[in-house]
Amino acid sequence: MSSLTALLRRALLAPLLLLPLILVTPGHGRAADESLSLSRTSPGEREPLRIGVSGPFSGPSAPMGLSMRTGIRIAAAEINAAGGVLGRRLQLMEHDDEASNELGARIVRDFIHRDRIVAGLGIVNTGVALASQRHYQLARIPVITSVATGSLLTRQFQPPEFPDNYVFRVSANDTLQAQVIVDEAVGRRGLTRLAILHDATNYGVLGSEDLIEALRQRGLQPVAVERFQLRQTDMSTHLRRAREAGAEAVLTYGIGPELAHIANGLARMGWEVPIIGSWTLAMSNFIEIAGRNAEGARMPQTFIQEARTPRQRAFLAAWETETGQARIPVPPAAAQGYDSMLLLAAAIRQAGSTDGARIREALEDLREPVDGVIMTYHRPYSRDNHETLHSPAQIHLGEVRGGRVVFAEEAAPASPHPP
Repeated sequence: MSSLTALLRRALLAPLLLLPLILVTPGHGRAADESLSLSRTSPGEREPLRIGVSGPFSGPSAPMGLSMRTGIRIAAAEINAAGGVLGRRLQLMEHDDEASNELGARIVRDFIHRDRIVAGLGIVNTGVALASQRHYQLARIPVITSVATGSLLTRQFQPPEFPDNYVFRVSANDTLQAQVIVDEAVGRRGLTRLAILHDATNYGVLGSEDLIEALRQRGLQPVAVERFQLRQTDMSTHLRRAREAGAEAVLTYGIGPELAHIANGLARMGWEVPIIGSWTLAMSNFIEIAGRNAEGARMPQTFIQEARTPRQRAFLAAWETETGQARIPVPPAAAQGYDSMLLLAAAIRQAGSTDGARIREALEDLREPVDGVIMTYHRPYSRDNHETLHSPAQIHLGEVRGGRVVFAEEAAPASPHPP
């Protein structure tokens, strides 16, 4: 067992370690975890560093939010077990934004004005990020977006209107994902007649625009673009139009439940075409609802649940210790949450301060490598670039096989919907 794994196991098995990490506060509907006890600073102990963590911990997006939150908790526990940051422990202020733009924005305002956080992590849904990150920006408090992928998110606050940008990200933005999806459909499979099915959220609409642009760069246009609503279960009309247009594959941008209804609709029609879509095809509720109809779906992934490095091995061991489950519902969200906490802690440590401007400057010039689950980060950000991922080559291609996501190159060949 590596020393890092041993450290994580000792930290996470300590029965009271996570209690000082979490402070649950009322006022936003469902709290992150109302069963967790509140903690107080011990006499003589320095005030903790409060980190705002928001995401959907209930509802259809919950597999992403809960995976992310656990990843952040594991990293914070590791950091606290090693003495914290600047001699102070980390305290996570967690709230469920329920994938609501309005609630997400209100939570961030409260993080800033009531909870006095030093930085923010999290945010899963693109619409919530667009609505809430402005409050971090105006307060000059850095936020590392752990999951949301809308391409605009790190480009909202550019000069000359905003001389400094306080929004960073660790997930793969939709511009990169669209290139991976189109590379798979057109470059590897030689398909040219492609239909796009996307949901009506900011995530789905903006993602479909990225797909259309990626196709345009290859001299192609989609043969059909179909928009569906959240919680819609009957996709037959959309799929029928795509088939009548001669589509050879279905490209998707949505979240798990609706994507499962697409896969199940294809099976009911007996229409065997590939499903290739954004990273959310890896969501546990897509795989569970679609069952065997999910088999063969391919998607971009920042992390696939397989230990290929010592850090990944330690992280997966810590996950199982913390949750009692070997399987991660949404592995990229968990890994991205973990890495975002490590990057933030490294920046605070380098800044030697909790001042937002100094933390931002440190993030833009991180001098020490940060060994994360997704990668080892070497100066991941700069003043002009707040993305850790810059090329489709940095992103894996995943495939659903045997009810789990594996590396596509390792998956056995199969038809899109095996009998």
